[in-house]
Amino acid sequence: MPDTALLVIDVQDSFRHRPYWDEADLAPFLDRSQALIDGAVARNVPVLQVFHVEDQGPFSLASGHVRTLEPLRLTPDAVFHKRRHSALVGSGLEVWLNQNGIRRLIVSGIRTEQCCETTTRHASDLGYSVDYVAEATLTFAMTDAAGRRWSAAEIRARTELVLAGRFARIATVEEALAGPAIRRAA
Repeated sequence: MPDTALLVIDVQDSFRHRPYWDEADLAPFLDRSQALIDGAVARNVPVLQVFHVEDQGPFSLASGHVRTLEPLRLTPDAVFHKRRHSALVGSGLEVWLNQNGIRRLIVSGIRTEQCCETTTRHASDLGYSVDYVAEATLTFAMTDAAGRRWSAAEIRARTELVLAGRFARIATVEEALAGPAIRRAA
C-alpha cells in the first residue's frame, strides 16, 4: 500500500481534561486503534499523528497534555499540529501527503463526528480515497438544542451513515489494512 497513510487524529491526553470525558468506550477504542497502528507499521504504511492545539487550556502546548493518549503506543512517521477541525487546514499535512505520493487515507482518532468526520469530508473533496475506521474512533455523548441526549453509539452510527459511499468507505481495522475496496459502477 505505497500510496496509503494512516491518520491518527487528536488521540491526545488533552481530552481527559474536558468535562465531557467518559471512559465507557475507551478500552475497545484503544484496542482497535492499536491494532490499526500495529497493522499499518507491519505493512510499511506511514503513521501520521495529528494533534489539536489551542492557545490556552488542555489543548495548549504549554499544558503538557498535547501528547499521545496513554496507553496507546505509536512512533509516528510525521507529526502535525492543527487549529481547525480538518487536519488538512493549516497543518502542513496536505503538503506532506502530496510530497509522498499519498492518495489513500485511513482515518482514525478522536472525535468521531468532529475532527475525524471533517477531515474525511475534506480529504474526499480533495480527491483522496478514504477508509473511515469508525471502530478506531472515539466520541462522547452530546445533548442537542432540543434537549435530546445522543449516545456515543448513536453519534458514531450517524457519522457512518452520512459518510458511507459519499465521502468514504466505512471499514473495519482488518478491511482498511487489507487495502482499498474494488469500486463498483453505480
